[in-house]
Amino acid sequence: MSAMRFVALPTELVTVLQANGRDANGQTPERAISTGGDGVPCRHCLDVVAADDAYLILAHRPFTTIQPYAECGPIFLHAAACERYAETAELPPMLGSAQYILRGYNRAERILYGTGQVVPTAQIPQRAQELLARDDVAYIHVRSATNNCFQCRIERG
Repeated sequence: MSAMRFVALPTELVTVLQANGRDANGQTPERAISTGGDGVPCRHCLDVVAADDAYLILAHRPFTTIQPYAECGPIFLHAAACERYAETAELPPMLGSAQYILRGYNRAERILYGTGQVVPTAQIPQRAQELLARDDVAYIHVRSATNNCFQCRIERG
C-alpha cells in the first residue's frame, strides 16, 4: 500500500478569510458561535470548533480551476487563528460522523466516475489506499455523507 496524507486548507487562504476576505461567492464570511454540540468542523485544523468559540461560515470551491466539476459549497473555519493540521495519515479529529463520501479526482480536477462511495469512517484509510493505488486518481475528497460538504483532501504521502 502507498502512503497517504490528509490535507487541510492552506494557511495562506484561511488567514485571508479570517481577516474578512471574500469567499468563493465573493461574500464576506458569516460569523457564528459554536454550541459545542453542533458538529462544526474547521477545515484548517481539521478539528471541531469548541463550544463558545467563534467560527466562520463561507462558500468554498476546493479546486484550482473553474469547470463543471468544480463544486462550491459551505464550510466552517475557526474565526481566530488555529494551527493547520499536520499532513499525516492519521484520521483527523473532525471526522466524527459514522460515514463519509470518498470521491477520486483526476489531474484535471474531474470526478472519476465509479470512485465515489459512502465509507464507514473507520474504513476511510483502507478505501483511500485502494483509490490512490490507481494511476488515474490524483487525489480524493472526503465529503459529508449527508450534505456532501467538502471536509478535506487525501493525497499520496
